[in-house]
Amino acid sequence: MALQFYGLGNCDSCRAAMKALDAAGIGFTFNDVRGDGVPADALRRALDDHGADRVLNRRSTTWRGLDEVARSGDPVDLLVAHPALMKRPLIVLADGATTIGWDDGARASLGLA
Repeated sequence: MALQFYGLGNCDSCRAAMKALDAAGIGFTFNDVRGDGVPADALRRALDDHGADRVLNRRSTTWRGLDEVARSGDPVDLLVAHPALMKRPLIVLADGATTIGWDDGARASLGLA
């Protein structure tokens, strides 16, 4: 199963997820959200699958630094402009389905529960 993994190398949740995927022998391609960005279609699918409340990190310093106009804009445009606003990791499965974060639900959808 080849996965696309979107996260940050210094993110604890991302490191835990990558370690678990490696241990399970699940191949993935790591994409640094700050350096590589996240394709708009992957963000759109994640927002459709999980909703903006689950995908946007509204507790981040980046979010707190945005004005109300920016916060109320299109979530895809906001995440493309500020990819660190995305909760991490975002994992896109081979069939296009997505997981967000590294909780029991994400692990279960990858067969790691």
